[in-house]
Amino acid sequence: MALLEITNLTVEFATAHGSLRAVDQVSLSLDAGDIVAIVGESGSGKSVAMLALMGLLPWTATITADRMSFDGKDLLTMNPKQRRAIIGKDISMIFQEPMTSLNPCFNVEYQISEVLAQHFGGKRRSYKPRVIELLKKVGIPAPETRLKAYPHQLSGGMSQRVMIAMMIACEPKLLIADEPTTALDVTIQAQILELLVELQKANGMALVLITHDMAVVAETADRVVVQYAGQQVEQRSVIELFNNPRHPYTEALLSALPEYAKEKTLNAIPGVVPGQLDRPVGCLFNPRCEYAQDLCRQQPPQKSEGVLCHYPLPLKVASNSHSEVTL
Repeated sequence: MALLEITNLTVEFATAHGSLRAVDQVSLSLDAGDIVAIVGESGSGKSVAMLALMGLLPWTATITADRMSFDGKDLLTMNPKQRRAIIGKDISMIFQEPMTSLNPCFNVEYQISEVLAQHFGGKRRSYKPRVIELLKKVGIPAPETRLKAYPHQLSGGMSQRVMIAMMIACEPKLLIADEPTTALDVTIQAQILELLVELQKANGMALVLITHDMAVVAETADRVVVQYAGQQVEQRSVIELFNNPRHPYTEALLSALPEYAKEKTLNAIPGVVPGQLDRPVGCLFNPRCEYAQDLCRQQPPQKSEGVLCHYPLPLKVASNSHSEVTL
């Protein structure tokens, strides 16, 4: 049995202009120890899909799915109390913007020990040794001196490490990292990603990595989910996707990387992700797709071999190694 099973997840928001479908029939399956990356431009529904899993969307959201289960438990039929027992303990999420994710009113020790006390009971001060252990685990030097520090006294990289310590405090089975390196410099980004992968391997947890950075995907993930305008357009292994993209959007994302540039100027995808009031007829990507034909402008595509496209790109000779992934 898979650790996480999501089938045909759809999320719609009620707005002044009608219903906005932010996530459109997305499916995902993870086993323990898997590392899956979800990629796509802003507005592709990456974060919204995972927030729906966490039960953290506002009341304006309507969530439907054929199946949404975690560790054999049906998340769709759980009451709020049962959901809270899982969220933060068995499923944890590292949010974007580390500088604003921590509560500015409480110190580091309070915020981490609060998670432990909430799920395991007891008094917060009894968890001080565990808090110190967690801060050491995420690479914070002299952790005893950081216990009484407040978020405004921490750097961006330090804040992100504290967030990670908080999210792994209960040793979750699934960790969702939503743009975990946003607003951090390149050196700190590499350290945070290395830390996440080390913790994932050490604890045997599944890791979902939401990112815009395809180089990060190539280095860390086993499998990639590509989303566009709320739809899952392709889902394949890292090697297959980088060496042989089947969806035109995936190919366009890869061709925009400096490593793939064949000329002095970088390739760019024209246009923007469609919003609520400018969604095209047929395939949602057709206005930006260089391969679009009449059928693409008339009918929505059906998924074939894991690719949501009327005319998937042709298969190339299979690769047996990572050697072709040159990021």
